[in-house]
Amino acid sequence: MGVLDGVLSPLAQRLLHLIAGSTDDPTYWPEVPRLSVGLVGLGSGAPVQTLGGSIRARYALDEQARRRLVEPARELVGFLLAEVRRHAYSRFSVLVAAGLAGMDAEVRSMRAEGWGPIAVAEVDLLLGWDVELRALFSEAVRSSEPVPGLPEWLGGLPGYLGFARTALEMARARVAAIHAGEIPYKAEKAFDDGEKSALGRAVRLALFRDEPWLPELLDALVRGIAVAPTPAKTLPSQGLLFEIARAVEEHPTPEAISALRTARRITRHGGVPMQLDRKFKRMEPALAERLEVAFRIPDGQVRQAVGEHTAVISTNGKVELSWWHGDKKLKTVPAAVRREHPDEVKRLRELAKLTQQQQMTLGRALEAGHTAETTAPYRQLEGHPVAERLIWEFEVSPGVWRGELGMNVPDLPVRLWHPARASVEEVRGWREVVQGKELRQPFKQAFREIYLLTPAEEAAGHWSSRFEGHVVHYRRLRALFKDRGWQSRFQGHWEEDSNAHRVMAGGRWRATLEHYLCDENHAEIGRARFQRMADGSWHDAPLAEVPALVFSEAMRDIDLFVAVASITTDPQWAGQGPDRLRDYWQTGSFAALPPSAEVRRDALSRLIGRTSIADRCTLSDRYLVVRGDLRTYKIHLGSANILMEPNDAYLCIVSARDPQPGLFLPFEEDGRLALILSKAFLLANDTAITDPSITRQLQA
Repeated sequence: MGVLDGVLSPLAQRLLHLIAGSTDDPTYWPEVPRLSVGLVGLGSGAPVQTLGGSIRARYALDEQARRRLVEPARELVGFLLAEVRRHAYSRFSVLVAAGLAGMDAEVRSMRAEGWGPIAVAEVDLLLGWDVELRALFSEAVRSSEPVPGLPEWLGGLPGYLGFARTALEMARARVAAIHAGEIPYKAEKAFDDGEKSALGRAVRLALFRDEPWLPELLDALVRGIAVAPTPAKTLPSQGLLFEIARAVEEHPTPEAISALRTARRITRHGGVPMQLDRKFKRMEPALAERLEVAFRIPDGQVRQAVGEHTAVISTNGKVELSWWHGDKKLKTVPAAVRREHPDEVKRLRELAKLTQQQQMTLGRALEAGHTAETTAPYRQLEGHPVAERLIWEFEVSPGVWRGELGMNVPDLPVRLWHPARASVEEVRGWREVVQGKELRQPFKQAFREIYLLTPAEEAAGHWSSRFEGHVVHYRRLRALFKDRGWQSRFQGHWEEDSNAHRVMAGGRWRATLEHYLCDENHAEIGRARFQRMADGSWHDAPLAEVPALVFSEAMRDIDLFVAVASITTDPQWAGQGPDRLRDYWQTGSFAALPPSAEVRRDALSRLIGRTSIADRCTLSDRYLVVRGDLRTYKIHLGSANILMEPNDAYLCIVSARDPQPGLFLPFEEDGRLALILSKAFLLANDTAITDPSITRQLQA
């Protein structure tokens, strides 16, 4: 703030530094040490929920100290009111200084100049607080990053919850007026920066408290700011839309996610859907920390008369919108319905899409909840079609749990079944049930991989090198990080390494994965470690102390990253790159199977016998062996790459036709199972192959 030299007196400059948080030196103004300590008290990153009498007391000023501050504070208020736009100081700094100077009336009379009505309403509220509380508020909202406990603290401030609702109602009314033509439309100008920040705080508070008035209000607001009232591809406020999306990332509810999905669907702006898609991938796993909220997702089933026909949205497995005439299911929308009820057809199609998204959201939330350390209120899901396709455990006597398909056992404690808590025989039995019933589970449960701590990992202490050295496509890895709820920075040549993190078990544990750039397109996987939260920060923990499900679920993610992003899964990669990467591709393409491929092998053992090529296929330890008329082929169950007998010549097939029509696949998380089966069907009838890129290799 050297620009202030000669503009403000030294005391006024010091006061501004303290209020604006640009110094963390408690002795910076020794004449008022209690104020200086208080004004920088939150700079250490302490969670806001710790704010209370003890910290607030550090803001308290005795009368003698307050009298010393009057003159520099008056000088500072005059400066800030005149220069706040040019210097972009927080308006809350003005309020703190005004409280010290006794100039609230002057600030109130000038507050509307350049400030939007919603920001003015927030300022009016703060002017009713004492200077100590204003200083606390200014500190708490200054950070550009989410502050732990901020919404809870805001909810306890005098009048702030009422302001939050009023602010959101004002925003909704303004957007409605813009769409009605009562306010001239200007792209991105519906709200100023101060209003967007205030509305962000209002949304976070209402989401955190799960206020019943929020869903309807937020849905209308989000719809209004997502699309222009004209044919333009602009928005009334892209900034507020993303501010709301960030708030939903921190405190998701099904209704808020649905509102944002509607915004994604109706917006005409080309870049907004992509940005929201990234945020959805973080919102859905975050619902696992609020399962009592997530369980409000409706079952989505609809049966509705439309003229002489009936529309049915079913959710038993795949969400489907079907049309019926009496007891007869029709192949398409009836012509009479399309002609006479076009708006209703459109609405039902949108509802079916929303239902599909909601089912996926609930499945993700349930899956991420595997590592939760507290029992979720699963009973809220009784009768929900998602619950009927999952395996549950019921405590039939103290410490004794029994697995059941569907939530059909009343009045007993219940938890989600996980194979890590089951015997090998029980896991095998449930896989038979899922396969036999052709049950499409909302996430991979019966066929879920298990990752146990190895003796080598236990001996290593804090690090696991299980996946170290694998080479992956970097951008594909980044996409998988986002999809599975891991956080990482984009790596550039200026950084030697980077870590990806996933927070688990309700914020009590964090998994960390090292990865290093090999070149601009490839990265090498490093070691994994686990940290526990203690005293407000993360601390490395010995692997032996990591809860079994936390360890298994994190290692499962890493195995998925390697299985999907590894260069060994690219059949065209052979022979590319430096010698080290070529050697890795050759050995990794046909290596021993990781747990994910072992589960795939188990699924194939159940599937192959049901196919028309069963007599041509056998399973070995790591291959599906397929006997053709020209050659015999070994399809690796991890990479899906192919070797041809008798000399193990490599056969490059990028893709093949779909597997046998009607063949039920119990899971398809990464597409590898379907790919292996499609190659098997192709090669079992190798004399019918006409693709010259393949026939040349067969004849070599």
